[in-house]
Amino acid sequence: MGKKGGSRHLKRLPAPAFWPIHVKESRWATKPRPGPHPMVRSVPLSIVLRDILHYAKTTQEAKMIISKGAVKVDGTIRRDHKYPVGLMDVLEIPDAKSTFRMVPLPVKGLSLQKITKDEGGFKLCLIEDKRTLNGGRIQLNLSDGRNIALGEEATPTGATYAVRDTVQVGIPSQKILGHVKFAEGKYGLVVSGRNIGRHGKIVEISKAAASSLGTVTIQDAQGEAFRTVSEYVYAVGDDKPIIKLPGE
Repeated sequence: MGKKGGSRHLKRLPAPAFWPIHVKESRWATKPRPGPHPMVRSVPLSIVLRDILHYAKTTQEAKMIISKGAVKVDGTIRRDHKYPVGLMDVLEIPDAKSTFRMVPLPVKGLSLQKITKDEGGFKLCLIEDKRTLNGGRIQLNLSDGRNIALGEEATPTGATYAVRDTVQVGIPSQKILGHVKFAEGKYGLVVSGRNIGRHGKIVEISKAAASSLGTVTIQDAQGEAFRTVSEYVYAVGDDKPIIKLPGE
């Protein structure tokens, strides 16, 4: 009988380039389990502990720490060393009194940014889609796999949500605490592409045409303007970011 499904194993050579692992140290790397983030936009929990935070020297040590319930992702204890930690996820290690957020770094790609415990009480999620449920209620489908049905008890009064807007989701309450529209004048963060990790004020948004993608022009703190694809940009604040970003 033929094999069904993808491989459960991953060699180091084809692993995402932003993972902080050495290609020639070992033949194999931990393959993330299917979850809220794809492999190309996440890091397995064991690699996070071993190669980014250096709380473990080996994968076996990382497995022991994780299996004891010492690590929380988005407010939930994760015991799977293959769990994918992706963009904007909040990782907390209570025993070490440390909280981190997964953010994009310039050139390097995704990595962890240390934050305060108060800031670790929420995360930012991009609205990827909207659907109408029975009874006329609206459901938001977010970038980390969450689906939130809007209701008076879970959303700010009078908020109007659109695709590509960003919502501030409480951890672990799952309630929407705030909302940032994807519009000119807002503060944008580039999460992919050549300008990954750069951020600044959104000065222009060009809509997609039949033969080209929509683009966004951003002006950084040094006054330099650059352009990137609109799909690569998260709105992370009004006049300034509501999360701690690299270089701040």
